[in-house]
Amino acid sequence: MAEVAQLARKRRKRKKKRKKRPGAQQQPQPPQPPQKYKHVLGYTDPGDGLVRETVEWRDTPQPNPPPRPLPTPQSPQPPASPQPFGVYQGPFGRLQAKRLLDRAGFGARRGEAVGLAQAGLQAAVQSLTRPAGAAQLTGPAPHDDDGNPLAPADRWGHDHLWWLDRMVRSSQPLVERMALVFHDWFATSNAGVERQQHMIDQSNLFRAGCLGSFLTLTVNVTKDPAMLQWLNGNENRKNAPNENYARELMELFTLGADREPTPAYTENDIREAAKGLTGWRNDWSPELGSHNFRFDPNRHSTANKAIFSGPSSTFNVNPAANWNWDDVPRLCLEHPLHASFFVEKLWSYFVPQPPSADTRDALASIYKSNAYAIRPVVEAILMHPDLYLGPPMVKPPVVFTASLLRALGRGVDTEAWAWLGDMAGQQLFWPPNVSGWDDDRWLDTSRLRARWLTVTWALEESYFDPWNGPDYDPAEERDPALEKALEALDYPPLRVEHHNELLSFSGNAFPASLASWQKSPYRAMRQNALQQLIAISPDLLLG
Repeated sequence: MAEVAQLARKRRKRKKKRKKRPGAQQQPQPPQPPQKYKHVLGYTDPGDGLVRETVEWRDTPQPNPPPRPLPTPQSPQPPASPQPFGVYQGPFGRLQAKRLLDRAGFGARRGEAVGLAQAGLQAAVQSLTRPAGAAQLTGPAPHDDDGNPLAPADRWGHDHLWWLDRMVRSSQPLVERMALVFHDWFATSNAGVERQQHMIDQSNLFRAGCLGSFLTLTVNVTKDPAMLQWLNGNENRKNAPNENYARELMELFTLGADREPTPAYTENDIREAAKGLTGWRNDWSPELGSHNFRFDPNRHSTANKAIFSGPSSTFNVNPAANWNWDDVPRLCLEHPLHASFFVEKLWSYFVPQPPSADTRDALASIYKSNAYAIRPVVEAILMHPDLYLGPPMVKPPVVFTASLLRALGRGVDTEAWAWLGDMAGQQLFWPPNVSGWDDDRWLDTSRLRARWLTVTWALEESYFDPWNGPDYDPAEERDPALEKALEALDYPPLRVEHHNELLSFSGNAFPASLASWQKSPYRAMRQNALQQLIAISPDLLLG
């Protein structure tokens, strides 16, 4: 607990930081020629021990090709002529259902992937995207190390535990996953928000709106107390405009920085939008902190604002007018470059490689024709061939933890998950800055150690005590030992070479000749090691 208290003190001292990024450009840049990259469609294993890849060369808007996927003979086989955009037509079995649950939720509970596969692709996707009624939390309620109920609004780390519990127990995993997506998209942090309750309320805002209208969601985020504090919207008034939220609204939330060949916005657009967003304020008291957030017309600028208007803007698409605070998000979404930004960013949370131009344009068309609705775009992504035929994705730390707990059938029963999440680089409600988490650093050396410890804690209840526990089977052989370890983790799909390495370890974990008193404890220790090695393997770090 002393370590937790020390971490809490460090957290309070942190100030929100923003990554340094180039400012909005004033002059268009010349178009760059498209780059070619090798797109791996899949792998085949003809049985000779040599894995062969099937590829095609594609144009991509990114300057570098996507990372090469790990060879896996278990990967789904591609159709003979894959479409640039469409619906996945290959087999939809346990492996494909597991990938869907890894990307659109937090992994599968025991036996869940098999049941989902029997429904077929469309029904499986719609069971996630069109949940009925309120979410049900199945299983024991979470508690702290002393068995007490959580206090998510008051105690350090309990907000993380509260949300992790929802990820583990909710009957609507996609809703929780989309709430996590938008927590990263519209990143705010306890580091700059006075009350944990404001952060929890914002996560509930994301749950309620994550599959509805992105316009409605963006308007609600604009006036949300956590965001008003985080990006100083409550300090933005007509005589002293604050540009923080206007800048991030365009750069990170709706349009994107450094768009080519023409930048989406200029510094003047940011200044004018900031004037349109003036007027929000709140009260403060020692007992309640910041509260009673409201719009005050006396603090709002009533002058005409030239947002995406006139020669000072790269896109002259609106007249100058007395735009109100809720007009600004709408103008950003009506911008010609918003739809492509939205679908590419949303796509990146589900598929690691960028979409082809045809796919991007088709998704943007779906988005615009459905009046900025999020659900149709999510459904199209979850049924797209690239999700099932493309390379694996590294699971974010909290997704990795929740997936382990779901596979093991374990609930949130220790406060360790909060500091382990921090150590792994992703403590909920504490993104590092307004850009959200840097998912390129999920697997550096320090964070990999945190994942090892996460596995150790997760497997605590299935640990076999070699010396003081019940006698372990003293005659267990190599293959049954690995089978038992795989069964404990609900038979995760493993690469052939990884499976063979585990078999080799199982057969060589201890000397062939043991004293009678050693046979049971040594086999118990082998079983513990096998479960640990499986759970920390690349096959489970990826999804």
